[in-house]
Amino acid sequence: MVQLDEKIYFYLFGIIPIIVVLFVLLQLWKKKSQKKFAHLTLLKRLAPDKSDYKSSLKLILLLLGIAFLIAGLVNPKIGTKLETIKREGVDVVFAVDVSKSMLAEDIAPNRIEKAKRLVSEIINQLASDRIGIIAYAGQAFPQLPITTDYGAAKMFLQSMNTDMLSSQGTAIDQAIKLASSFYNDEDQTNRVLFIISDGEDHSESATLKVVEEATDAGIKVYTIGVGSAKGAPIPIKRKGVLERLKKDNQGEVVITKLNEKVLKEIAEEGNGQYIDGSKTEEAVKFIKEQLDQMDKTEFEATQYAEYKDQFQWFLGAGLLLLLLDIFVFDRKTKWLRKLDLFKEKQQT
Repeated sequence: MVQLDEKIYFYLFGIIPIIVVLFVLLQLWKKKSQKKFAHLTLLKRLAPDKSDYKSSLKLILLLLGIAFLIAGLVNPKIGTKLETIKREGVDVVFAVDVSKSMLAEDIAPNRIEKAKRLVSEIINQLASDRIGIIAYAGQAFPQLPITTDYGAAKMFLQSMNTDMLSSQGTAIDQAIKLASSFYNDEDQTNRVLFIISDGEDHSESATLKVVEEATDAGIKVYTIGVGSAKGAPIPIKRKGVLERLKKDNQGEVVITKLNEKVLKEIAEEGNGQYIDGSKTEEAVKFIKEQLDQMDKTEFEATQYAEYKDQFQWFLGAGLLLLLLDIFVFDRKTKWLRKLDLFKEKQQT
């Protein structure tokens, strides 16, 4: 397990492209000035030992040295000792709709990004609860099993998109069935499922039946609506550029709308509540209050208790590379010249 101590220093990596740009500009200026002074062939005769490749090598050494020094400032730490601790919390599973309708931009920037932000903000408010993540469209897919690793949860969450599942639709019933298998602790009394969706395109009767089964298993189902009643078209983009709007079989532009009615019915059947996801702060605050009111169950969790600093290795490598850069000269090295690795003899 790796932990980054000072992430703020990652901004220093912005120095590297600046140095590269300055290097390129300097080389262009040098060539322009040399052309004014004399022809390239004559310059090579005047300075036969000058290498055409050492300057690039020195730049690479300099950039690597700087990169390692910055990595040292970030101070990566490696977990060295695992220990089992006792925690109290609730098992929470998030089922996130990743169907194409979630690309609609009636909520900025779009529904899928709004849903991911909601889940991320909820995770930020959790303390000792265990969490799991499910992605679903025409079928359900386990994205992350029940865990206490919130960092991993956020990483998996950010990788979710509307292209991860080929089958389209909104199979809420399959997401609920899959979520039921996530709660593997029989002693856990509070099991919560949050369904984040626009509620479109699903079998209502089949879903309500599955919700009833989940409720009988002690799962409380909440729904979070993402979208607007007015609706919006579904943009199909490539590399962020709009190519077209999704159309139906008749060639008409599809307008997808938030189906609050269905989501409210699911929440009511699941002994939970429907939550308007358009206002992130209010939704997160309400969910935190709901979770705080629930009884906590004690469980064991394994986590790294000790971390060792690794900055010294990066600083050492960085200083070594910078020293190499200092001692690498622009002139050709005699033994390298004999090897003729860069075919420089052919150019002289």
